[in-house]
Amino acid sequence: MDNVSNNMDRRKFIKLVGAGAAFAALSGCGSKEGSSAMQGREPTGKMTYRVDPKNGNHLSLLGYGCMRYPRLPKSQDLATENNLDQEAINRSIDYAIEHGVNYFDTSPLYCKGFSEKATGIALSRHPRNKYFIATKMSNRNQHSSREASLAMYKRSFEDLKTDYIDYYLVHNVGTFEALKERYIDNGIMDFLLKERESGRIRSLGWSFHGDGEFFDYMALKYPWDFVMIQLNYFDWDMTFDAKRTNVSAKHQYDLLTENNIPIVIMEPLLGGRLAKPHYKARAAMTQLNPDASAASWAFRFAGSFPNVLTVLSGMTFMEHLRDNLNTYSPLVPLNENERDMLVKVSQVMLEYRNINCTECQYCMPCPYGLDIPEIIAHYNRCLNEGNFPDDRQSEDYKRARRAFLVGLDRKVDSLRQANRCTSCRKCVPNCPQNINIPQEMQRIDRFVENLKTDIV
Repeated sequence: MDNVSNNMDRRKFIKLVGAGAAFAALSGCGSKEGSSAMQGREPTGKMTYRVDPKNGNHLSLLGYGCMRYPRLPKSQDLATENNLDQEAINRSIDYAIEHGVNYFDTSPLYCKGFSEKATGIALSRHPRNKYFIATKMSNRNQHSSREASLAMYKRSFEDLKTDYIDYYLVHNVGTFEALKERYIDNGIMDFLLKERESGRIRSLGWSFHGDGEFFDYMALKYPWDFVMIQLNYFDWDMTFDAKRTNVSAKHQYDLLTENNIPIVIMEPLLGGRLAKPHYKARAAMTQLNPDASAASWAFRFAGSFPNVLTVLSGMTFMEHLRDNLNTYSPLVPLNENERDMLVKVSQVMLEYRNINCTECQYCMPCPYGLDIPEIIAHYNRCLNEGNFPDDRQSEDYKRARRAFLVGLDRKVDSLRQANRCTSCRKCVPNCPQNINIPQEMQRIDRFVENLKTDIV
């Protein structure tokens, strides 16, 4: 293993967590926005590439995640409405390719089912040898039958305007039950292995959210060309957040590396949470480098591991793309002092704990109309930015209370807020972060109602 892994082992984390001076660098109050001068700067360096040992492909370390495409203004929020801003998508993808990005990751389920089509339109305007396409067999729920799965597979080729897929994934499989239902009983796993033999799939992989016992089984059960895992500095080691999952990113990285399986990284920002961490955590980052964005620290952490082929980022706005390009053009790996700082940042984030939502939208649409991701996002934003009215004795209570309530009404229509939750639990099996969504909706609803009656 490399120096990063050796320096970040469990004993190191435990030692640092127990250190009495861990918060010394966090006593000040830094920027609440987490922005930086680098976000608007045109990238001038050359992209860092990693060589895929399975096929010799040179992949850009920055991968373009196609889950969070820009959208047009809309008057409705219909589950079937395609409101993607194709012109903005084209501009962003053109800019990414111009600056060295060549890996584009999508799924039949992203952006209410329209991501593949939008990606195909944008990429097909460029020579096919200029980019690698990654998409998935996202055959959950009503799509799990053999017929529906095969139709999904065929449609991916049509929407992406291609006759082969460079990197194809068995999507979001984390339990033995899901593997059996979605891939074994219907014969889809055998089908995909044969498609790889035919060359229509160039590399076959698997994306994981789930149980540690299943990960160990699945990682070695099939001859994977690559595996996609969630890896970031907050849950690299389970010292910080052992309740969220029973398998650490460190264990996943080590097992795959020991078995010569290359890795693609998802959620390096935990759905954006690490781009705007709690303002006390942000102060530690600013102390080391006031010009670096919070996001850049997370991307440098993920990119510093040598067995990582590419790190995905869902870049809605051009400033996100520019910031990430600057981070990886070229990558400057983290040093030990910087890694230690991220340990302290993780401690602060755990103390000011928010909800582990990555805004993946898998819980949507809610049958009762709730905007679940935005409800949670508003709660997390207010906590991170210091607009969290949890202490009536605080001098800032009235301002924070108003900011929370007014902001919630602006972001989420009153008919889509947490009080509309019926605890039907249809969203719970779809959450890759294992969030008890109805429980969180009830908790947020109680908090909001107490604020409205001025009781905290």
